[in-house]
Amino acid sequence: MRTNEDDLETARRILTGAGLFSARARAERAGAISLSQTGVLRQLAKAGALTPGELADRLRSQPQSLSRAFAALEEQGWIRRRPDPDDGRQSLLEITPAGTEVLAEEMRPREVWLAGALERLTDAEQGLLVIAAGLLEQLSEDSR
Repeated sequence: MRTNEDDLETARRILTGAGLFSARARAERAGAISLSQTGVLRQLAKAGALTPGELADRLRSQPQSLSRAFAALEEQGWIRRRPDPDDGRQSLLEITPAGTEVLAEEMRPREVWLAGALERLTDAEQGLLVIAAGLLEQLSEDSR
């Protein structure tokens, strides 16, 4: 597949906008847990129980680099580890009700900030952002 200059410029604009938005959203947080812990809890809340390897893949990381986050979350009672019924050598990580609660508390300032910022946009613009958000999620799962 050949990429032309227009495609590259489109990619640059999307990456710039998404990057600036992401940085601002990260700044609007409670700060009670680390960004890596937030990422782990968000993935488990979205996907359900995952092996450490599956979770690391979703976060584009290595299980070893997330081991401290896993241990800290487990120690706090925000995730639990149980044997994988399909593979006894593996374990599954899952978010607990307390983990769901701490994640909601961590995300609340971001949601409040964004809800306020969205008030400046028209209904049509907000609708476009909802569509764009779905497309960005889809692109983020592209394994290429």
